[in-house]
Amino acid sequence: MNTLIEAPTAANSNHAALAGKYLTFLLGGECYGIPVLKVREIIRLTSITSVPQMPRYVKGVINLRGKIIPVVDLRTKFGLAQADTTERTCIIVAQVALASTAKRQMGLVVDAVEEVLNIGQADIENTPDFGAQVDTQSILAMAKVKDQVKTLLDIDQVICGEALPSAVEAAVEPCQSVK
Repeated sequence: MNTLIEAPTAANSNHAALAGKYLTFLLGGECYGIPVLKVREIIRLTSITSVPQMPRYVKGVINLRGKIIPVVDLRTKFGLAQADTTERTCIIVAQVALASTAKRQMGLVVDAVEEVLNIGQADIENTPDFGAQVDTQSILAMAKVKDQVKTLLDIDQVICGEALPSAVEAAVEPCQSVK
């Protein structure tokens, strides 16, 4: 009896590299995930100091234990309709690699945090081809979890896919490495 063994493909090896733990969160009723190793902490929505002449998605900065952290509203960044702030609205503080190769802490306002999921290689699918006019560079892959699809984001690309305003970048201290 012959057994057909599928040779490893580039997609399979890419899926293996993407397998791991993801923090999932909600935005506009859809679920997204970022690698848990990018997450530094999750805090309640706090007072955000606005900074003049910033894009709409940059809400401003917060003082987090003596460090100034820029805050990005992912709902606005993704072009979603505004929603009321609830008790579940929070800020995910993530370590983001900027174009200058420096790593910075950024606050990401999300509707709610769901859970940390361990997503296996078999549950990961390539990002679908939406056509030439749709930019999917900020999407790592799609994950199939409990009969739902979760979009796995490349948070570095989401934040730095376009130039971060220099006033915000200059105000932020580089992230300290976590040991």
